[in-house]
Amino acid sequence: MAYFLQLLINGLHSAALYALLAYGYVLIHGLTHRTDLSLGALFAFSGQTFILATAFGWTVLWMTLPLALGFGLVVAAIYVGLGGYAIARLIYAPLETSSRNTILVATLGLSIFLMELSRLAADTRDYWLPPMLAEPVPVLGAAAGISLTRIQLINIGVALIVIASGELVMQRTSAGRIWRAVSDEPFASSMCGIDPRRVRTQAILAACAVCALAGFLAALYYGNVSFNTGMIFGLKILFITAAGGLSRPLHAALGAAAVGVVESLWGGYFSVLWRDAAVFALLVFVLALRTNNNEAERI
Repeated sequence: MAYFLQLLINGLHSAALYALLAYGYVLIHGLTHRTDLSLGALFAFSGQTFILATAFGWTVLWMTLPLALGFGLVVAAIYVGLGGYAIARLIYAPLETSSRNTILVATLGLSIFLMELSRLAADTRDYWLPPMLAEPVPVLGAAAGISLTRIQLINIGVALIVIASGELVMQRTSAGRIWRAVSDEPFASSMCGIDPRRVRTQAILAACAVCALAGFLAALYYGNVSFNTGMIFGLKILFITAAGGLSRPLHAALGAAAVGVVESLWGGYFSVLWRDAAVFALLVFVLALRTNNNEAERI
């Protein structure tokens, strides 16, 4: 029982990262109704940029580790902010009236560009952060022997605060009402004096900030974030949101968190090599089941 509980508790960290990515993805998709493959790439790009900038501050600028981490965070925030603005202005703005597949291809091209940019910046090498805040903290009492590290607890807490703050904005402020209005009826919203393009740009920037935060938290915990990891995370979030709903950010975040816990349990009892295949198979099954239910309701 203790082993099961430890796996369940460990899954909360992956659940927090997945929830952040899913929340950010639906912030965009709820407005554009287009498949976007760039957020997983931004997740990896944020983590890699943070690590590279931290390594530069540590080895070249001779900064202390806290200053180097702060320097890396600022550099990553600037680059991701520019990337988010470019996505809004150079991809979504000119392609908003095009077919759905156009955005898919454009964001895939952006993902490849970011991957090559990170590879060239790192000179095809891996840089690692030192372990930080890795001391175990008992979560169910010292006698139970179930613990999380300090960095895991911090990451989970940050994810909860961000998602809770996002929901507070979505449900209790005019910004959330405007987002829902543009999501439901962009043309009618424009007739009421709302600029859908401005709302979309703000949502894209907010989503990029959330995904960049997830990449930063992942880099702090794992010490390294590969681009392949970002692509896998992005594809999982795409399937999760497609299966669970593309118009409610909180619902998508909860579904993504559940997948993170399932992954942890699978890794504890079955082969890790088949973990991603099992998760994708489960998501495809749920998506097919949901599609069949929708078809039955229409009939």
